[in-house]
Amino acid sequence: MSRYLLSLLVAFVMLVSSPARAAMELLMFEQPGCMYCARWDAEVSPKYPKTSEGRAAPLRRLDLHADLPPDIAISRPPAFTPTFVLIVDGVEAGRIDGYPGEDFFWALLGEMITRAGGHLADEGR
Repeated sequence: MSRYLLSLLVAFVMLVSSPARAAMELLMFEQPGCMYCARWDAEVSPKYPKTSEGRAAPLRRLDLHADLPPDIAISRPPAFTPTFVLIVDGVEAGRIDGYPGEDFFWALLGEMITRAGGHLADEGR
């Protein structure tokens, strides 16, 4: 068998045998005038997409008072802002009610993502 066909066969077997990754995203429920949302925006938002957490669970912002998108199922509506809901394949897998400060936020989010099956790089925050 030629080297090309062997490489193609190996790539195909690896693709078929590797487990599919769950689609994960982080919903942030917010509303105008929310001072803790503004604090999160100042402390976390600029770096979030550059982190392993941001890559594992991209952020999707939602207005607290808007209808929930049809592709999302959560256990209960958020009561206040910000509320962060981790979604895996369209279903709630965890939540953080409120913003406890940057250090606690990263720790809680990392734990939620890991518990939901996500993999995070240690970034030494």
